[in-house]
Amino acid sequence: MMTNYTQCAVLVPVYRCPKGEAKIVLILRSEGLVHGGQLAFPGGKLEPSDESLLATALRETEEETGLLPASVEILERLPEQETLSTGFMITPFLARIDPPPAWRYEAGEVDKVLDVPLDLLARPGSQGQSLETLSSGSEPRMVTWYQVDHHRLWGASYRILYPLLPRLLAGEWEL
Repeated sequence: MMTNYTQCAVLVPVYRCPKGEAKIVLILRSEGLVHGGQLAFPGGKLEPSDESLLATALRETEEETGLLPASVEILERLPEQETLSTGFMITPFLARIDPPPAWRYEAGEVDKVLDVPLDLLARPGSQGQSLETLSSGSEPRMVTWYQVDHHRLWGASYRILYPLLPRLLAGEWEL
């Protein structure tokens, strides 16, 4: 395991749409980037100009999705997660949001913004496992994931969401 981590922060945006359905926002990272082609929460690396990891999460989320900080209410700082192959220590922040009418995503960094119903993730068959070789070139390992459309949410993002999903579905926070 690595000990010199790059500090990162992500926002875990959730909201209830007018029809009452609870949703979580994910991004599909552009190919060619670190973790390119993967589903993730909006966020990125701590920059020297950021006052805090929360500031990082808010800045990166605005850059990647167009979501303004004024439309974000932080509900809880979640446990840190480390990436297993790229040396990032991720601090996630659960946030209730007021989503914009349309997402304005950063074309060089984000291929798509997805509004995913929480119920979809909780359905039987939405989770799976497969043997994967990580970018570090290490031995293949069993990876657990959520299926979202034609993509899989796995790795640190999965480890952030997995313990959080039942809490969200149980109504621990008003969305």
